[in-house]
Amino acid sequence: MAKATKENVPVGLPPTCILIRRDGVEAAIEDSTAPIHDRHGRVTGAVMVFHDVSSARALTLKLAYIAQHDTLTDLPNRALLNDRLSQAIALAQRHHTALALLYLDLDRFKHINESLGHLVGDRLLQSVALRLTECVRATDTVSRLGGDEFVILLSEVAHEQDAAISADKLLQTIRKPYVLDDHELHVTASIGIVVHPGDGTAVESLLQNADSAMYEAKNRGRNNYQFYRSDLNSSASARQSLESALRHAIERKELRLHYQPIVNLTSGAIAGVEALIRWRHPTLGVMLPDQFISIAEESGLIVPIGRWVLREACRQGRAWRDAGLPDMRLAVNISAVELRSPEFVGGVQGILGDTGFDPKWLEFELTETYLMQDSKSTSLVLSAIKELGVQLALDDFGTGYSSLSYMRRFPIDTLKVDHSFVRDLAMDASDASVVSAVINMGRSLHMRVVAEGVEAMDQLSFLREHGCNEAQGYYFSPPMKPSDFAEWTRCNAAEHAGV
Repeated sequence: MAKATKENVPVGLPPTCILIRRDGVEAAIEDSTAPIHDRHGRVTGAVMVFHDVSSARALTLKLAYIAQHDTLTDLPNRALLNDRLSQAIALAQRHHTALALLYLDLDRFKHINESLGHLVGDRLLQSVALRLTECVRATDTVSRLGGDEFVILLSEVAHEQDAAISADKLLQTIRKPYVLDDHELHVTASIGIVVHPGDGTAVESLLQNADSAMYEAKNRGRNNYQFYRSDLNSSASARQSLESALRHAIERKELRLHYQPIVNLTSGAIAGVEALIRWRHPTLGVMLPDQFISIAEESGLIVPIGRWVLREACRQGRAWRDAGLPDMRLAVNISAVELRSPEFVGGVQGILGDTGFDPKWLEFELTETYLMQDSKSTSLVLSAIKELGVQLALDDFGTGYSSLSYMRRFPIDTLKVDHSFVRDLAMDASDASVVSAVINMGRSLHMRVVAEGVEAMDQLSFLREHGCNEAQGYYFSPPMKPSDFAEWTRCNAAEHAGV
């Protein structure tokens, strides 16, 4: 006010001002003061106007916080980590001190999501985030980059050994059991360590090198930490190592099949089962298809692996039938590389003859991408497969070309709606429309429609209301070992027989 009257100019308070009332309550305000003049233009006083901007200021702060933090774990995200790391590097260079960066990735987290579903996976990530935060100093930063990847910034370390001690403490904390609902989970982690300035002086180089060191920890059996070395070339060496090990997986009997039931949504009875491959790597543990199938396809190993999968699935299917389990469709994934193999159809015929499995119960799951490759030869191969009595399913429908022209051209029996559409169909109108359209299209083309990735009751209710034929997913059961699947099937049969 004094300035307004002395200098005869309007004055505003700084934008961060707080008004403290007599009762002690604080309020964020905006203020302006303007001089009052008499008829001769002399300043006789001033008028002050206050605006309560508490809500607007709180919203601004909230939006700024959301932009810098991970929504699932409430940890700093990549943007905030980059900012803090930049500041830490500047301080370290100014004071000639060191800092360390620990890149942590949970081991086999995808397997947990595969077997228990994303809800359990999310809760596990939240629990891990809490443990990591409790393990470090208040001056350090624990951030989540996404998925199951975390980065810990140790803002000040005296020696490399300090980083090693912290990494060992983190590994021990992660290893303690997690009790989530009825699940007791045991998790390990792999950690890569870099130290500034020796392993890098910029944000990106430190993060990249820490990531490389983490993959080295994976390659060395997981559940350990590794310091960065300049000779690390993680992606190439890891891929080469996997390909080399994969070449011996069949002869070493490291491959396994798990089975996930497909349920009839009208009766609730089992309608089929999908065979899903697992690789028990000698050092890396159980690996899911997305971790090695692309390598198998690019190297050509998918042909002998696919032949093993088909033979083992048919052998198991015949064994279940001989044991008195009900007849059911047996779905096996077939890659484009296998279908392009000249010996494929003859190989299928030979396996069916050797195992005694009835081809009318066998179904090959194909991807849309394959159907778009050389439609003439594709049509010939699929026709030959149909002549054997085998059914055909279009897998991951909706994620590729989804052209009605090839839908009518090829002898498809089943459409499988991709799980990405099923996941949010109860909340996302667009996904709901896609699923509904696929169901209607399948009905008009006289095709069976199977929804993948069903995890919740609201998804199941939507599918039933819209006339979807069948579904599979964690709501019914995760993929199981053969003996567990047999027991599940007997229980399902007894339940729907009124026993």
